Amino acid sequence: MYPSFFKNLGPIRFTEIKDNLDCTPINIDESYSFNQFTSIRNLSNNGLSFLTDTHIVRENVQSDGVILCNESVRKKLKNNNNFIIVNDVYSAVAKVSNIFYRSLTYDEIKRLDEPKINSNCDISRSAIIENGAIIGKNVKISSGCFIGYNCIIGDNTFIDSNTVISNSIIAENVCVGRNSSLGQQGFGFAISKNKNIKIFHSGRVILQEGVNLGSNCTIDRGSFGDTIIGQNTYFDNLCHVAHNVIVGSNCIFAAMTGIAGSTNIGNNVMSGGQVGIAGHLNIGNNVQIAAQSGVLKDIDNNRSVMGHPAVDKIQYIRKYNKNYAQ
Repeated sequence: MYPSFFKNLGPIRFTEIKDNLDCTPINIDESYSFNQFTSIRNLSNNGLSFLTDTHIVRENVQSDGVILCNESVRKKLKNNNNFIIVNDVYSAVAKVSNIFYRSLTYDEIKRLDEPKINSNCDISRSAIIENGAIIGKNVKISSGCFIGYNCIIGDNTFIDSNTVISNSIIAENVCVGRNSSLGQQGFGFAISKNKNIKIFHSGRVILQEGVNLGSNCTIDRGSFGDTIIGQNTYFDNLCHVAHNVIVGSNCIFAAMTGIAGSTNIGNNVMSGGQVGIAGHLNIGNNVQIAAQSGVLKDIDNNRSVMGHPAVDKIQYIRKYNKNYAQ
């Protein structure tokens, strides 16, 4: 099931994009139309995506869609894609995202089906559940909660007080702590001296079966893909997961862990408190990260790291003993 949380305004003609961007088309006719603006991994025919220098080395682009990028990135790509060339990719992405997508209006939400609430649910009278939402069996939703339109809450899930959930799909046997926020706009924008331009985030938050979130956790929805938390992964209080992050199964993150955008984390990862993980990284399986570490580069499978910047645990301890041990 793939509920819709946003209005796709496509197809969008290239002429409309050209009117909003200072760009140069390569092999694109004036009458060309795009059905969607999406991540490079989801790019398909009649789709538009983008690439930056930051992640070009990570992506294997094999698609017939059109890519928005700068000239240096285009020269590095060895494929037959069509291109829209711009100087400032981030600014272009922000502008184009708002051409393609918008949130549903109040009247559109009113026209959705009334919430479907299955049997044996315990829902506080002060909770708000918007139209289009589907609530599974044996679900408990506590006082002050807000469940946004078209959200799905799986069987046997518990949502604690004052939690706000939007643009999210939650599987069975999930626990979300009080005062948490899921599915809000991510921290993505193009910097401008006069006025920053927000990137419209058209992705979702997906919590798989058995996920447990502590109190005051925040999970941003994806920008052009989804933010995904794998099965049986546990977050302590005060953790933040940014847009497009994908976390594997059976992971544990202690309090005040922060994971920056578009980072992929494997299975069975354990992170101590106050760990910071930078964006666009790949963290392998069975990785252990000591408390207060700052992870600034990829980590291979089966590694233990600590420090800032985080390095191999044994290496760090040896260096510490050499420099500070009495």
